[in-house]
Amino acid sequence: MANVVIYTRKLCGFCTAAKSLLSRKAVAFREIDATFDAKLRQEMIRKSGRTTFPQIFIGGHHVGGCDELMALERAGKLDAMLNHG
Repeated sequence: MANVVIYTRKLCGFCTAAKSLLSRKAVAFREIDATFDAKLRQEMIRKSGRTTFPQIFIGGHHVGGCDELMALERAGKLDAMLNHG
């Protein structure tokens, strides 16, 4: 199983939706809550090039946010990414 990291913030519906999808798939993930930590937010921006939450990494590869994660699932590509690790 690939290593999954998700940068989140509190009260973020997109973060909740992304975590819910991963949980339904029984995927373990490391959540980095950057709500009140400017250094973690800057780390996320540096790694992803984006300022919005969530930002998701699978196997060290930046896949984007919730919309991109859901698109991978709809396209049938998410399971292969998750199992490639």
